[in-house]
Amino acid sequence: MKIFLTGGTGFIGSYFINEAIEQDCELICLKRSENSSPKIELLKEPFWLIKNYNEVTVEDLLGVDIIVHLAAHSANIPYDNLENCIKYNVVEPLKLFETALKAGIDKFVVAGSCFEYGKSGERYDYIPVDAPLEPTQTYPASKAMASIAFAQFAIEYQIQLTYHRIFQVYGEGELESRLWPSIKRAAISGEDFPMTKGEQIRDFIAVEEVVSYLVKACSKKDVVAGHPEFYNLGSGKPQSILEFAEYWWQKLHAKGKLIPGILPYREGEVMRFVPKI
Repeated sequence: MKIFLTGGTGFIGSYFINEAIEQDCELICLKRSENSSPKIELLKEPFWLIKNYNEVTVEDLLGVDIIVHLAAHSANIPYDNLENCIKYNVVEPLKLFETALKAGIDKFVVAGSCFEYGKSGERYDYIPVDAPLEPTQTYPASKAMASIAFAQFAIEYQIQLTYHRIFQVYGEGELESRLWPSIKRAAISGEDFPMTKGEQIRDFIAVEEVVSYLVKACSKKDVVAGHPEFYNLGSGKPQSILEFAEYWWQKLHAKGKLIPGILPYREGEVMRFVPKI
């Protein structure tokens, strides 16, 4: 299988490259700059195409079997403004998809975000894939718009498309300011770790599980052209943030102490955000 991948230097994309290589896939990976590099060590370097979305040509895509779109603009706080998020998460990827269509590619796997559900997600014990999209910030809003636009693209042009809303993914190479890297850093350095009470319920999923699922999605045989499919991508094992922190604190043999309750919850904190798998 020959895959054209966006976001290959990102957190999830870097792992996707290794998993795809292990599955004997051929990869063409798009990146906008020579200076960007994967977040983990790669088993083998793929072919890197240094271009923007709108510079990719039909010739670049000849022989490709599937587009895997993992790239995301401004995926971490602080988010960019809405105009830029829409430009790079909706408009520019659609240009790539149109070029892919001209090259005869009719299969797409796309990564979305759980935060597309926004306020809607708070109303469910387990968020279904058909829950209303009610995002409250610029990046999630642009991803929600993208999910609708890409679905319309699939319907209009009768292509196969699966869209995967990823929940709380974690692992090596993750942005240092996020929860799991922060826990790991404190544990290894012997520091205490101040945190909220940690009562929030989430679905944490290891990045290795995410990419295993996404690579398998590339080989899915029963996707009907013109009928886009949506999935929640999580572990199916809800747990509190405190339980998650305690598990890793013990696993990493931390010398310091977890100190739950010392930090306040964020304003508007969502106490349960869990997908129906």
